[in-house]
Amino acid sequence: MHRSHIPIQEWFWAAYLVATHTPGISAVQLQRQLGIVSDTTAWYMLHRLRKGMVNDNRNHLSGLIEADETILGGTAQRKRGRGVIAAKHKSLVIGAVEVVAYMDKQGKRRERAGRLRLSTLENAGALFIRNFLTHYIEAGSTLRTDGWSGYSDAALVGYKHRVRLVRIPERAHRVAPHIHRVFGNLQTWLNGTHHGVDPKYLQSYLDEYVFRFNRRNIPMAAFQTLLGISTRKTPLPLRDLVMLSQQ
Repeated sequence: MHRSHIPIQEWFWAAYLVATHTPGISAVQLQRQLGIVSDTTAWYMLHRLRKGMVNDNRNHLSGLIEADETILGGTAQRKRGRGVIAAKHKSLVIGAVEVVAYMDKQGKRRERAGRLRLSTLENAGALFIRNFLTHYIEAGSTLRTDGWSGYSDAALVGYKHRVRLVRIPERAHRVAPHIHRVFGNLQTWLNGTHHGVDPKYLQSYLDEYVFRFNRRNIPMAAFQTLLGISTRKTPLPLRDLVMLSQQ
């Protein structure tokens, strides 16, 4: 909001809409809701608010963690598997979600998804996976994976590892149901609300999805949290936002 030509009440309305509107809101929708003349201004507002959705001091995920990768983007002809990311408009994304156990009314053990982390990934090698794990997951946690070679002994130093092998790709969601449900909903959200996202801006949208997912049961608290985190962020001029997306 620093030195912004947009009235402060419009910023508050934008923060409220982006934090509490269940399916999210696109720049075009925000422009219409607030009566903003330029869709570029609405786009800029949303990206600045997305930067305010990441608490730099947030806690790491812990306990039992389900981790996997997915490929986002349009179709890639004559390419298969993780090699698809070489295609234009393809992005590799890694995700990790806490698995929370509980007892249902019949006394049976059940699982549900807890907190989530998502990040774009240059490739699914051990070095990049290790960097993601140390950045987002507390040491000593247990990782549940599909046995992909990137989750090597070197990448998992300090973590426990449970492997659930996937012999048929179409059944991957059965061995990692929580993170695959996240990926499916993420793809639907990107295509439905935003009609696809340019790879260079994808991380900002992942940050918004994580923020919304982790506060899915407390939308009003999400609004207050967004305002609180935003006040601790340094100003982000448009030129710097564009530069960050190109790095």
